[in-house]
Amino acid sequence: MPDIDLSDSVAVTSDIHWVGFYDEEARLHCNPYLLIDGEDVALIDPGSIPHFPTVMRKVIDIVSPEDISTIIISHQDPDVCGNLAVMEDVIGRKDLKIFAHSNTIRLLRHYGIRSTPYAVDKNSYKATLKSGRALEFIFTPYLHSPGAIATYDKKTRSLFSSDIFGAVSKNWSLFAQGDFLKPMDEFHRLYMPSGSILARCMENLSGLEIDRILPQHGSILEGANVQRAIEHLKTLPCGVDIL
Repeated sequence: MPDIDLSDSVAVTSDIHWVGFYDEEARLHCNPYLLIDGEDVALIDPGSIPHFPTVMRKVIDIVSPEDISTIIISHQDPDVCGNLAVMEDVIGRKDLKIFAHSNTIRLLRHYGIRSTPYAVDKNSYKATLKSGRALEFIFTPYLHSPGAIATYDKKTRSLFSSDIFGAVSKNWSLFAQGDFLKPMDEFHRLYMPSGSILARCMENLSGLEIDRILPQHGSILEGANVQRAIEHLKTLPCGVDIL
């Protein structure tokens, strides 16, 4: 794989971009993504307050902030959306949509957001963009939040998986290479509540056509690595299984 300049945004597909912050000293890397679809621009899990300047600079290299019509929040953790209220101010749109599960929205209000949230669980776990592009929201309760969701883009068969398929590693790469399962094991053992809950989620995901998985932590999985990771996590003990 050619060297990637992580100081800039990275095009994953022609319309999906990684706009994250690469911290050479950290073992946990956060991955916000930008999905561009004509008049709609969706920012997925925008990140933390410390990462905000880097994330916003990378966003501005691709689109104007006011072009962002949607922010998708997979769960309420500060590394995922601690900068949400600041993002909202910079975007400056009264019609900005914030997509999340009701169990997450209840907690997002404590970040001081002003936009009216769109509760995916009250809207059939679906959204259609102006072009007709369909997004599906997959409820993944307790992985690792009661309101956790993943987002599936049917057009590119891409799964934005939030913390699921995440990893911790000092030797991080944006795209998975080498033994990517070991750092994934470490993350799931630490943050997922039980192997049975994780296995049930993997069974549900097995029914989707997935070309790539874009986790909020860890590395992007493509091709054969997608099914390899799903099958591996079906049998991984974690959380209460190993206490």
